Amino acid sequence: MTIDRGTLIKCATPEEAADKLEALYAESKTALRAAFDTFVESGEAPNVDERKSGRFSYPLLTVTYQPDGATPAFSRAFGNFNGPGVYQTDIAQPELFRDYLVSQLEILTNTYDCELAVSLSDSEIPYPYVLDGAKGVDADLVPPSELARFFPVPNLAMIDDKIANGEADKPSEFTLDRLGDDLEDTQPLNLFSALRTDYSLHRLQHYTGTKASDFQSFILFTNYHRYMEKFVDLAIDRIENDDFYEELVAPGGVRVGKGTANAREKILDSELGKFQMPAYHLTGKNGQGITLINIGVGPSNSKTITDHLAVLRPHCWIMIGHCGGLRHSQRLGDYVLAHAYLRLDGVLDEDLPPEVPVPPIAEVQQALFEAAKRVTGDAGADLKIRLRTGTVVTNDDRNWELRFHSEALRFNQSRAIAIDMESATLAANGYRFRVPYGTLLCVSDKPLHGEIKLPGAANRFYERAISEHMLIGIETMEVLRGQGDQMHSRKLRSFEEPPFR
Repeated sequence: MTIDRGTLIKCATPEEAADKLEALYAESKTALRAAFDTFVESGEAPNVDERKSGRFSYPLLTVTYQPDGATPAFSRAFGNFNGPGVYQTDIAQPELFRDYLVSQLEILTNTYDCELAVSLSDSEIPYPYVLDGAKGVDADLVPPSELARFFPVPNLAMIDDKIANGEADKPSEFTLDRLGDDLEDTQPLNLFSALRTDYSLHRLQHYTGTKASDFQSFILFTNYHRYMEKFVDLAIDRIENDDFYEELVAPGGVRVGKGTANAREKILDSELGKFQMPAYHLTGKNGQGITLINIGVGPSNSKTITDHLAVLRPHCWIMIGHCGGLRHSQRLGDYVLAHAYLRLDGVLDEDLPPEVPVPPIAEVQQALFEAAKRVTGDAGADLKIRLRTGTVVTNDDRNWELRFHSEALRFNQSRAIAIDMESATLAANGYRFRVPYGTLLCVSDKPLHGEIKLPGAANRFYERAISEHMLIGIETMEVLRGQGDQMHSRKLRSFEEPPFR
């Protein structure tokens, strides 16, 4: 199926388009690896003319929509064309994204009279992305500066979030290839380019110790390591007793399934200490399982991991972790369901100005509340005593107490009921990347009221609270899974959106 850049292959169905994308990507990846091996072994550099023909290029997906009349309007949150034109995106690792690509294309082809085609893009695959740890390469003999002369490298000037941030207001800024005479008609098909996607896929493995293919559609975040142990216990129980779930995957690639002997020990003896934000994946059918990531403490980690997770287009992500309770009436172990966020984290101010409101997602809020009711057995007034809804402050300074008077005034003005260092960042990046989000925190201390956990009480608190909290998180994801795509609200979409979710 070897073609030159500029050659367009028309496809009759989304499945055929996915097949062609995979074939073109495999050819480019194979050619790049072979050329790299030849250069390392013999010093023979790849042919410049071959590179110009697209030998190492990402495949390009094009959807052309040229209706006879006006573009129909639909109320759904995604799967819509802004108007007639050529919609394009280059694709990284199409095999990984096959189900997503087919599903998004089926929405478009079932609704609109449009044409699908694939070709080779102007964007080349960076050579580090096709190597398995660069085995056999001696950096002293073949320095990276020498490789960069002859092979494509990650070009940071081409990796950004302009489309997601709404900054690519001119079509020419996000045009990948000019296939038509009218440049103004070329529009992006999704939020992320192939280079941006590949960059994040490799960062995910670096931070979490697990492959991108293991991540599930429903993401739980925590800021405390004890939650991981409880998730492992609950996940193993789910695998043994619920046929929907298949495996539990731990950092370092450790995998256990139904009937695995000493499953807990194998998982907890994995290489999690080697990774900054270890991830555990309770895999489910069609990737609809649950991933738990311990993001540690702070908004920087929160932004980092969600920047990269966003390219996988998860169905949602939810924070379950500890917080400081700000109200005298709260007790240790009470829950806080975030309905609003006071963003004092600062890390996203350049991408999403702090004056932009981050609204709650109703379906996520309702699922969290319903899951809490099921797990705790409380309802009505009894549940409301334990679960408060209100504003969560996310602060970038763990020692904010040292500015007690000024900070307490701001918290009081905002009517905040809890403080942490992650939730608002996770919510804001969910808003920015159109990924539904939510927060359910557990009060672990009350800093404004001098109420802290003493060592003995702390262990009893953790034993009791973490198990219930994690159960609520898993139950919430199972509730949301049953709702399908209905939680992908239009409130997450801007005026002119790419068609893909």
